[in-house]
Parts: sequence; structure tokens; C-alpha cells
Amino acid sequence: MTFGEQPAYLRVASDLREKIANGSLPPHTRLPSQARIREEYGVSDTVALEARKVLMAEGLVEGRSGSGTYVRERPVPRRIARSGYRPSTGANPFRQEQAAEGARGTWESASEQEPASAEVAARLGIEPGERVMRTRYVFRDAGEAMMLSTSWEPLSVTGRTPVMLPEEGPLGGSGVVERMAAIDVVVDNVVEEVGARPGLAEELLTLGGVPGHVVMVIERTYYASGRAVETADVVIPADRYRIAYHLPVR
Repeated sequence: MTFGEQPAYLRVASDLREKIANGSLPPHTRLPSQARIREEYGVSDTVALEARKVLMAEGLVEGRSGSGTYVRERPVPRRIARSGYRPSTGANPFRQEQAAEGARGTWESASEQEPASAEVAARLGIEPGERVMRTRYVFRDAGEAMMLSTSWEPLSVTGRTPVMLPEEGPLGGSGVVERMAAIDVVVDNVVEEVGARPGLAEELLTLGGVPGHVVMVIERTYYASGRAVETADVVIPADRYRIAYHLPVR
């Protein structure tokens, strides 16, 4: 095989990726050995190894201890709805969106106070070290972990109010807009920025991924008259889900 300017390991990975995509290497099939790749493509052991690493990082193959490397079953991506509109039911936005998609959504959460890190403080427009309420969520669909979220709310806004703990009290489980309205804070804007990165080890352990899997990260911040009242990182497995936005036309 003649290789052009593209590094040889990427060309080998591309050809193997195509075989996985077209079914020549179906799920659960053992990937050609390093020696076989070396012979078939006329490359060095180093190139063969790097090509396999690329496919593993992309989540297309997985190593099995003492057995080799195998093509992974590729899940059909499902949609996670995001919407600029919320019915006035007071329900958690995740519950509303899951209900709209006919899914069976549940979640677990844990809240605790902590000093704001420099990054969180910058997003909330407060000084580093100011107290915030951090809440960590695991969202599940039919028992399977599908999404993680960590939110931070400045206690200068919610401290010593009935909504200080997002999942407790009379409005526990309600969305940010409804909870803030209960303390006369009117949320009038929300910004979401979507990016991607390799998942952290603890994230992939919860979400059922393997090292190298990519996750989508939604960085979300709610504002009231220009003041940030909540910011959150929402983490979603990129190979299993797609984010669908439903935005109203004004």
C-alpha cells in the first residue's frame, strides 16, 4: 500500500475504520493482530500499534485481557432533548424532556457547600473562595446512567432560603427558573456552550465507557438581569447520545 503525506498509522486506522463501518469487521470480531496488520499494510510494528491505539481511542474496538482486541458493538445514538421552553408545571427540566421523548428518566443527587474554584467563580461572577452549593447528579434512563451533571449556585443568592438545596424543600426537583422565582429572582437568560473531550476516569466508570471515550460537555449558565445564578457542567457519552435543541422562534 502506498501512503501519501498522511501519517501511515492514520491511513491504516482509516482503512480498518472503513472495514468496521461497512461490516467487513462486524461487532465482536477480533481485530487483525499487530503482525497481520504489519504484513497486510507493509508497515512497522510501531505503525500497526499506533493504528490500533487510534481505533481504541475512538471507541471502535476494545481490548480483552489475554484475548486480544475486538470490534465493539456500536450503539444507535439516542436523542437528549434540550429546549428553550419549559411548561409551567414546576417539574425538573430533565423529567419534562424525558417525558417528551417517551423515556423513563430517574436521577440521583447529592449537594454540599464548598468554596468556589477560580473557574466556577469566573462563570458565576463572584470571587474565588466564595461559598457555593455544589450539586452532583447522575441521570438514568431505564436504570442506565446516561448523563452526569454538576451544578454550582452562589449562596449569596440562595443561602438561607427555602431553595438553598436544589433537591430538597417545597420546590425540590424543580427547575432553576421555578426555584429562583420562588425567592423573587427572575431568570431571563440561559447560555449553553457545547464542547467535547475525552471522558475522565470517574465519569466513564459511572457512564459505562472505556478509557479514551469522548464525552460531550454542555457548559450551562442561568442569568437574572445579567447576574449568573447557576452554572453547570452536563456530561453525556458522545457515542450513545445526540443533543437535540428545540428553540422557539420569536
